[in-house]
Amino acid sequence: MKVELRYAAHPIDVKKYDTERLRKEFLIENIFLPDEITLVYSMYDRYMVGGAMPVKNKLMLESTDELKSENFLDRREMGIINVGGDAVINASGEIYKIGFKEALYLGKGSHDVVFKSPDRDKPAKLYINSAPAHHAYPSRKLTLTDADVVVLGTMESSNHRTVNKLLVNSVIESCQLQMGMTELKTGSVWNTMPVHTHNRRMEAYFYFDLAEKQTICHFMGVPDETRHIWMKNEQAVLSPSWSIHSAAGTSNYTFIWGMAGENLDYGDMDVHQPDTLK
Repeated sequence: MKVELRYAAHPIDVKKYDTERLRKEFLIENIFLPDEITLVYSMYDRYMVGGAMPVKNKLMLESTDELKSENFLDRREMGIINVGGDAVINASGEIYKIGFKEALYLGKGSHDVVFKSPDRDKPAKLYINSAPAHHAYPSRKLTLTDADVVVLGTMESSNHRTVNKLLVNSVIESCQLQMGMTELKTGSVWNTMPVHTHNRRMEAYFYFDLAEKQTICHFMGVPDETRHIWMKNEQAVLSPSWSIHSAAGTSNYTFIWGMAGENLDYGDMDVHQPDTLK
């Protein structure tokens, strides 16, 4: 298992970052490596972002030096969304079969977690988010039929999209982790518009379902001095609580949002209208 540590940054300092530094600090380029678990341990709310791609081998979720715990989830909870072939996940003696765009929540104290792909020619791609947890809530599989669904935007504004709230407090119980998946309609390219910030929570975005040779421009930074990061399919980006988080693609795509912090109020956000951005 590969774990990379990333530190937090002050917004005044980030204004001075060049392209290379922005990408180094916030972009996560290689989420899925064959027969590997890769994770970034961020000092933003001690959030972890990464992926597991079992192909020929089973992959066991082991603790790391950064966690100083016997099991990975002794003091953490985890959300997993599959963006590849079928997966089988063993956790605490339970077996979960997770299909494409299906999710699994693993509560604090889950142990003996193993990831497997039944078909090595169509391996699972398990996108992982994890946050510290103070209470053990039940583990649970979720499909899009379980989601709290909201349709937002219009074709005229190029942001017609379906928001599937999967790991949110209207669907499951969790300590602070929230995750969901937003699918853009064909012809729409903008997500999360109007943009917002929320000092109560940090966030991470993972982009996928992007057509070959297409790209996404992710916007970040404080609202009156924004920055951007060009991204490819199946890459993720960290979003500090002080930063906006929005993107436009050269075609439509799907993205997974995950967040953690002070509260579980999905609507807790400070909105910034498009004509106020700089």
